[in-house]
Formats: sequence, structure tokens, C-alpha cells
Amino acid sequence: MTSFPPTVGVASTRPSDMPADHAELPVWNAENWFYEDWPVGQKIRSLRRTMAEGDSHLFNTLVLDIHPYVQDQMFAEREGIFGKRLVAGAFVFSAGLGLVATNCVNAFSYGYDKLRFIKPVFIGDTIYSIRTNMEKRPRYHDMGLIRASYEVFKGEGELVLYCEHLQTVKYKNPADFAGKTEK
Repeated sequence: MTSFPPTVGVASTRPSDMPADHAELPVWNAENWFYEDWPVGQKIRSLRRTMAEGDSHLFNTLVLDIHPYVQDQMFAEREGIFGKRLVAGAFVFSAGLGLVATNCVNAFSYGYDKLRFIKPVFIGDTIYSIRTNMEKRPRYHDMGLIRASYEVFKGEGELVLYCEHLQTVKYKNPADFAGKTEK
């Protein structure tokens, strides 16, 4: 198995608005890597998360999703094709990606490709995610473009969602990419 550098808490952002000894501590669940540090082929797996009814209702309320498949138990049981309520796909996407989201201070979301809802997720299902770093290429004067796949599974490994996340990531040394960028 290929060994990759650690993905979390490897450096501090060193904020000036807190005590210096606190600012020097590595930040939990934060990455401080640059484009050059991004390891193609690295995979990470999340902890699991059960999609609870209250969380589903809260998400639906926040995004104004009142579709009967996600909000109406009687409809879902009597008229729906699954016989029970679904968790909104947008919530599965958000929660699934959030489980393996990084808080890299040098990366910025560029967009998503190939988003597919492969299987339904129901209230009470437990999900987990795997992120795979797929590729990277120089793009801008001071940032490169990286692509990672996200696979969200439920239960004991049933794939329910797939997408690819594109991010721009700052170069550690932009001069190394002079003449290699697209824009």
C-alpha cells in the first residue's frame, strides 16, 4: 500500500487574534497543503453517520424541500414507489461530502461533475464516504486544479452517490508553474 503524508492538523494557520501558544497548535480537521503537496491516488474513508429523521426534516426545512417523498409518511407508504420516506438527495450529497470534507485553507471549491444519485437513502440508513484524489494539473498563475471522487455508501457498502469535486489549490511556489498554466 502506498504511504501518503498525513491529511489533518499538519500545520497551524497562526492567527494573530489569539494567544501565541494557542496559535502554534495544529488545527484539528484542517489541511494546510498546497497544490504540490496534494497526493494523487490517496484515499480516505469517513466515519459513519445515520440519517436521522430530525436531521432530514431540518435539512428539508432549511432548503424548502416539501416533496411528499421526503415529508409525507402517508404518501410515501401508500403511493410512493419505495413504500417509505426518502432522505432528500441534496442532503445525502451534503452529508456524504461533509463526512470527508477537508478544511484546507489553500483550497477553494471550483465545482462538481458527474453527480449521480445511484440508490435511494431512507430515514435510518447509515452512510459513509470515500474520497479518492484523482488528478491535478496547473491551471492559473497562482493555483492549480485538483479533482477528487466522492463515493457515498450505505449499510455495508452499497453505493448510493457518486460525484467528482474540482478545487483550485494555491501553489506553494507559483514560479515553478510559470509557462505551464492554462490561464
